[in-house]
This record gives sequence, C-alpha cells and structure tokens, in this order.
Amino acid sequence: MKIVTWNINSINVRLEHVKRYLRESAPDVLLLQELKTEKFPAQDFENLAYHAAALGQKAYNGVAVLSKTPIEVIANRLPGDESDAQARYLEVETGSLRVINIYAPNGNPAPGEKFEYKLKWMKRLTERLHELLAKDISFVIGGDFNIIPEERDCKDPKAWKDDALFRIESRKALRTLENMGLYDAFRIFDTRPGQYTFWDYQAGAWQKDNGIRIDHFLLSPAMADRMKSCVINRDPRGWDKPSDHTCVELTLNLNNKN
Repeated sequence: MKIVTWNINSINVRLEHVKRYLRESAPDVLLLQELKTEKFPAQDFENLAYHAAALGQKAYNGVAVLSKTPIEVIANRLPGDESDAQARYLEVETGSLRVINIYAPNGNPAPGEKFEYKLKWMKRLTERLHELLAKDISFVIGGDFNIIPEERDCKDPKAWKDDALFRIESRKALRTLENMGLYDAFRIFDTRPGQYTFWDYQAGAWQKDNGIRIDHFLLSPAMADRMKSCVINRDPRGWDKPSDHTCVELTLNLNNKN
C-alpha cells in the first residue's frame, strides 16, 4: 500500500496538481493539508476513482483523505479541547488501516499565544496516540507536523534557532511521540542530511535547495515492521506554480502478517 502526505497550500489553487499526481503516481491513499476552503472538490477525485473525506475551514487550515477504498471517518476533531474549531485533524479507517492526517499548528511568533497553542495541541495529540497504542490499534499518522526534528533536517540551523518550528519545546514534543514507540518512517532507512519537504517561495529557496523537513510519517510498531520504503518525491515542488511543500511517499507491505 502506498500512502502519501502532501501539504497542497490551497486545493483550489492546486487542484490540477493533485489530479496530475493521482494520475501519474496512483497512490492508494493521499493525505492533503492546508486546503484553505470549506468546499472540498470531492467530485473531481471521485471521477478519478478515489473516495474522499475532508474537513475544511474558510481560508485557513483544512485536511483531507483520498483513498482507493471506502473511508470511515473515526474522528474529525482532536480530542481534549471542545472549543478548538481549527480544521487540523482527521482520523479514518480505509483498507482495514487506521490512518491519521494532521496539519499541526505553526506556532509563530514564539514565544506567544500561538506557540502555546502549538504545544498544547501536540500534547493533546500525544494523549490521543497513547490511547490508540494502549488499545493495541496499529496506525499510520502523517502530515505537516510543522516541526524540524534535528539540525540535519534544515539547510541553515542558525536561521531557524528561534523559530517555533525548531525551538527545543517543539522538537521535544515530537521526540515524545517517538519515545512512546513511534517511528519516524523516513529515518528508518535514510539518515542523510539535506533531505527536505518544504522550500519557502522567497529568496530563491527552491533553487538554492534551502529547505527544511517538516512533513512526516510516524508509524506504530506493527506498521514499522511492515514498511518497505519512505521517500521524498521532490518533483511536484518543481511544477509550475507549485505548493511550497512536496510529497512524502510511504509504502507498506500489508500482505505480510508475520
């Protein structure tokens, strides 16, 4: 099974990009973030034989799951704060697999109210994933975590040292998930520095390969055992009028029951 995560940075602007990717790469499941709309164009994807589940928000945020198999929505809100109306979390069952799609808060400026929200949101996520592990539910969680794990995950660590994406509190929040027994799928087989998923539109960042790695897949232990590969596909970032993120592609062998 091929599962892909991609912060599309406006589905309305880049609808044709997503349709092109589906035609060319044919993933089994595609996780999209930063939809920036309440009206998700599900019919466009149904015409390509994909089921769709989406949680939108006007002009901001938004997450969606596209799948070749039917989708059952388990939760469209991250537990722990009923007052939180931001569209950032979508947990589904598809193809007998629990898949969680997240668009974690950016947190800037830090310190400040937005940074506190980011840390509280990550704590709620930790509690939810701990609950799933305690129930022995295997899962894949992917999306834009808005966290740079280590210095090797950014071109210029000094430039990011005070940014919410790289502050020690954010990195500890991500490390807490790994310490629970989750695996950073990309780093299971690829330990090289300079592997990025985001390049800013400004200052020629793409042309200079001045990027950061903030889009991740984390796997529960059983899913890590079934992982075949996890790679960053840089091609969509080079398309005309692209998202500032590119795709991370995870492949699992779900036929192996050993």
